[in-house]
Amino acid sequence: MIPGTVWGATEAEREAPLPCDDRQPGGLQADRAISVDAPHALVYAWLCQLRVAPYSYDLLDNFGKRSPRRRDPMLTELAVGQRFMSQFELVSFALGRHITLVSGKACVTYAVRPEGAGTRLLVRIRCGAPRLVAVTLALGDLLMMRKQLLTLKELAEAEHRAGSAASSGPPERRAPRRRRSFRRLIRLSGARHTS
Repeated sequence: MIPGTVWGATEAEREAPLPCDDRQPGGLQADRAISVDAPHALVYAWLCQLRVAPYSYDLLDNFGKRSPRRRDPMLTELAVGQRFMSQFELVSFALGRHITLVSGKACVTYAVRPEGAGTRLLVRIRCGAPRLVAVTLALGDLLMMRKQLLTLKELAEAEHRAGSAASSGPPERRAPRRRRSFRRLIRLSGARHTS
């Protein structure tokens, strides 16, 4: 196995077809994968944020500007031809399932798959550059992509936890307060009737 071509991806994931395979057949294939404890629709929504920032080492690949930590829901409105991470073009997508991007001789598919209650995030890069160049790019990409996937995982899981906490309802102490207030009203109204 060529160094830098696999991070986190299982053998089955490396063999499964993805849209980038048809766009850039042959050439070097590099696979990355990570499990995310958040629903796949939310993870997909975070992938759409790549339209505005790389979510990797911002000092190196985002001119020192921090990638946004709040998700913009409008960025999920996709259209072929949109720019991603400033240097990639969106060439195909399936809502809630994958986005496929091209830049020069590199084609990348980001795909989400349900995994239990969470998500498996898969990324495949197909590079048609000469082998030595492709291997060098794969090694550099491994560092940047690993950081990107860990950042997206962290942000999606944080949003999922915050949403779960908000949807679990108000704190338990509110209900007893209402009951106390209701009991107090009953006592007060009872006290008025007895006098």
